[in-house]
Amino acid sequence: MRSKKPKPRTPLLSALYGQYLDSRDPAGFVHKFSKRYTPGTLEQLACHHAREVRRAAICALGFVGDYSANHTMGRALLDDDRTVRLLAENGIRSVWTRVGNKPQQREIDAVIRLNNAGEYQKAIRRASVLIDHAPWFAEAWNQRAVARFHLKQFAESIRDCHEALEINPYHYIAATTMGRSYLELHNNGASLESFRRALRLNPNLEGVRTQVVRLTRTVEDK
Repeated sequence: MRSKKPKPRTPLLSALYGQYLDSRDPAGFVHKFSKRYTPGTLEQLACHHAREVRRAAICALGFVGDYSANHTMGRALLDDDRTVRLLAENGIRSVWTRVGNKPQQREIDAVIRLNNAGEYQKAIRRASVLIDHAPWFAEAWNQRAVARFHLKQFAESIRDCHEALEINPYHYIAATTMGRSYLELHNNGASLESFRRALRLNPNLEGVRTQVVRLTRTVEDK
């Protein structure tokens, strides 16, 4: 009689994630998993067959992953599990700011705060300085694109979005802003292409999906 194979052990990370869901203590969660898992191991677990483990790994990477986790987080945006996708959507935006040195990271945080406060001219100035010193910083290009969009500088915003996507092909926000900018310029074909690109990167973008449906009809009716 054949002996039954033991079931594979579920990584401890899954239990730590469950505790975090109960406690809602991010610092405690980070402290616990950081003692046992490196970011590289978390990236490996993000491809685990069990969705709870993938959820835990993507959530953890959102807290501690740097830009090297971008590819893993980008793939997780397409996961079969909706919770994994949502965790990736939230976490990847933090990963995008964890590139470069500490002063550059503080600067991009300042630019994001300026955009959130509607201080678009100031955001453009500071993002431009950051781009001059770190042209490979995709989020700097994206934040300047956002500011330029709000100031109705649509062509300039599109150029910045192209740069952001050239550096970071997972940047669905840049693709979305590009689509909105083309829409303002009444270029429905280019807008549709940009929105479709954003949706391929992140299928959770329901507002973008609505635009794709509407623009598809508009373009096809011509």
